[in-house]
Amino acid sequence: MNSFFALCIAITSTILVVAVQKGQYHSSSSKDLETKALILSGWWDSYDTKNFSLDHCKWPGVTCNNGGYVIGINSELAYLSKPSFEKLNLLTFRHLVRVHIHGCQLGERIPTQIGALSELTYLNLSTNFLTGGLPLSIGNLTKLETLDISFNHISGSILPEVRNLRNLVALDLSWNSLNGSIPSQIGALLKLEILRLKANNINGHLPVSLGNLTKLEILDISSNQISGSIPAEIGNLSHLTYLNLQWNEIGGAIPSTLCQLTSLKALQLSLNEINGSIPTNIGNLTKLIYLHLESNKIMGSIPFSFYKLTNLVDLLLDSNQISGSIQKEIEMLKDLISLNLSNNKIHGVIPKELGQLTHLRYLDLSSNQLSCHIPLELGQLTKLIHLDFSSNQLSGQLQLELGHLPMLMFLSLSNNSLSGQIPYPHPDTTYFDLQTLILCNNRFSGTIPVQIAKLASIQQIDLSGNSIQGQIPVGLGEGENAVFLDINLSHNNLSGPIPQSLVYLRSLNLSYNALEGPIPLNIWRKFPVSIFFNNNLVYDSTYCPPFAHDQNPIRTKKKHQINIKIFLPLVVVVLVFVGFLLLYKLKSNKANPDQPPATKQGDTFKIWNFDGKIAYENIMEATEDFDIRYCIGTGGYGSVYKAELPNGRVVALKKLHKLEGENPMYDKCFKNEAKILSQIRHQNIVKLFGYCLHKRCMFLIYDYMERGSLFCALRYEHEALELGWVKRVNVVKSIAHALSYMHHDCTPPILHRDVSTNNILLDSKFEARLSDFGIARVLNPDSSNQTQIAGTRGYIAPELAYTMIINEKCDVYSFGVIALETISGSHPGEFIPSIARRSAAENVILQDFLDKRLPPPADLRVATDIVRVVSIALACLNPDPKSRPWMKEVSQEFLDNNPPKLSRPLHNLSMSELMN
Repeated sequence: MNSFFALCIAITSTILVVAVQKGQYHSSSSKDLETKALILSGWWDSYDTKNFSLDHCKWPGVTCNNGGYVIGINSELAYLSKPSFEKLNLLTFRHLVRVHIHGCQLGERIPTQIGALSELTYLNLSTNFLTGGLPLSIGNLTKLETLDISFNHISGSILPEVRNLRNLVALDLSWNSLNGSIPSQIGALLKLEILRLKANNINGHLPVSLGNLTKLEILDISSNQISGSIPAEIGNLSHLTYLNLQWNEIGGAIPSTLCQLTSLKALQLSLNEINGSIPTNIGNLTKLIYLHLESNKIMGSIPFSFYKLTNLVDLLLDSNQISGSIQKEIEMLKDLISLNLSNNKIHGVIPKELGQLTHLRYLDLSSNQLSCHIPLELGQLTKLIHLDFSSNQLSGQLQLELGHLPMLMFLSLSNNSLSGQIPYPHPDTTYFDLQTLILCNNRFSGTIPVQIAKLASIQQIDLSGNSIQGQIPVGLGEGENAVFLDINLSHNNLSGPIPQSLVYLRSLNLSYNALEGPIPLNIWRKFPVSIFFNNNLVYDSTYCPPFAHDQNPIRTKKKHQINIKIFLPLVVVVLVFVGFLLLYKLKSNKANPDQPPATKQGDTFKIWNFDGKIAYENIMEATEDFDIRYCIGTGGYGSVYKAELPNGRVVALKKLHKLEGENPMYDKCFKNEAKILSQIRHQNIVKLFGYCLHKRCMFLIYDYMERGSLFCALRYEHEALELGWVKRVNVVKSIAHALSYMHHDCTPPILHRDVSTNNILLDSKFEARLSDFGIARVLNPDSSNQTQIAGTRGYIAPELAYTMIINEKCDVYSFGVIALETISGSHPGEFIPSIARRSAAENVILQDFLDKRLPPPADLRVATDIVRVVSIALACLNPDPKSRPWMKEVSQEFLDNNPPKLSRPLHNLSMSELMN
């Protein structure tokens, strides 16, 4: 039926087009002309429903008045087929009142005919890649109440003709490329309630005429190049609730008249050149919820009236030159969630009254001149997630009460004069959500309490650059979450041997100490040699080939060299013994040809696979019982071996060592990976052939990936050069398809939770496979899906730190990171925070962001694909999880073989433009 109506559309459109072209359609009715204009536009060519009618008033997105004339066009109510202003004759629609064409990628100039729509009251052309300047004729729209042309590429200046739009209530020109200054004529828009000019290239001073807009409620001119000072007339805007002038070049002091805006709820002046002191009458702004003054040149002390702002939730005064002390009256700000006073000149003590701010989640007083001890009362901040007191003059012992902060995830006390031991949970404390503990470069002494590494959610312990002495505790590294734990004990005075338990850790640094004795074999195999530098350790030369360094950082175990007279007879005895064992096994196999080779009273080696051709003895023979010669690397847990089976197939084996198998966390991850991979099959997910889950021997059998991990391919120049642009784009596409399959084609959905370049493997043709499902999780629709933070630092979605709730959008964020990393050749690192601030990325040219080891793409199609990858990656890294795309949408976007062609070369495209 739908096909029939679609055919009707096509036939009718053709008849009308031909009739018009031949002059055979002579009706002069305005309504008929509107119908013809809509048909000829081609905007509704894809409309395919049973409700189709030649009555254009029934078309989706078209609204008519009682007389049958078109008064509204709304793209969000219709699926428009590649709309273009060039095909739609606007002069036909003289009765138009409302036009909403959003997100249609028009990619052209705003037509001058728009000025003929004199009845318009609402015009929204946002997110359309519109170019050129604002047409002069826009000043003819005198009845306009809402004008939104945000998120485009509009250039030129704001026209003085804007003064004609005297009925405007809302004006949004944000996220464009407008330049020049704000015309003083804007002060004529006396009905204006919303003015948004954010993220342009507007310069000059703020016009004094802004003070005429007394009905204004929202004023956002952030992320521009505004200079000069804030005019005193801003105090006339008595209805203003939101004022954002951050990310400009505004200087001078904050005018005291600004504190007359008693309706203000948000004041954001950060990242400017504002000097002077905080106005003493700032306490008048009693409705203020958000106050951001960070990164300016504000001086003086915090005025006493400041503490009257009892509704404050977010207070950011960091990176200024504020002096004085923190008064005890700070306890009056009981609703505070974030408090950042870092990078100032604040002195005195940390007031114990801070402990009364029980809603605090973020507290940063770092890089000041605070002294004395940390108050015991801070143990009452049970909602605290981030605590940073680094780079002060704090002294005394670390307080045990800090171990009672159940949600603490980041603790930094570096560069102070603290002493004593690190606090650990009271025996009655059942959990401790510390994620990161950094105590670098303190005058810390004493020994390491083993309890600190057994905290339930801890992921990083950095005790480097202190004076810690004594031995490393034997139990260090035996916590349930050791698989996610990084420990840095370098640059201390530790002595004694290295305990075996450290093998469970994800990463480790023991360099620059006084450790002695042999390095345990498992630890030697797992970690790089650099972590042992500058100690008194010894190693067994049979572990691996000699060092290729000019100087061996670890002395050889000469005292344990075996005398040749003893060694040779011992070898003979061992060989004879092995020979007897092999002969016995051969006879046993002949006598019982059908008996499985590894069965013991029902406790069997469970070899599972699809084709049944992989047997346990094949694995043992191919690896010579997992001899170290076949070891090709180590992962977060277990070692990886390469084996060639009798049928010629080469496989990779991830084997869990005995000590690791005794750790519940490793055992759980290992079995979880076997379970997840046995349930899914996709060409871009590493293939699991089988597994063995016996308590004495646990290993997984994978398809062997010749090129190793994407991380290594990007890290080493030779491999990076082989991984050209086409291959890199295909790698990103492959991982998108794999995640889309897991999120949308598996029931219930499966979350990977650790998408990183380390967990993407490449075969001989650089085809990518997603691997390492040890912490993957099935999404339970009947559960809150709360979780501890897990994964690889730098790839974890930021919202996990606050919500502890895992969902598909967490994997989407990780995908965005690996997509950018693949294109740039290295982790995007500090660039990621700039995504939330478009102006910070305006100076980053796309071509400069690309991996410099490869020549710029010469082929237009390849360049287009790179732009598509970067655009999608930026969308996936949106700080707001709800604004990130679903992986199914990403996958489908990559399946489109006809993306929009590039309008400009890569060296003319900024990263901020791709954020649209």
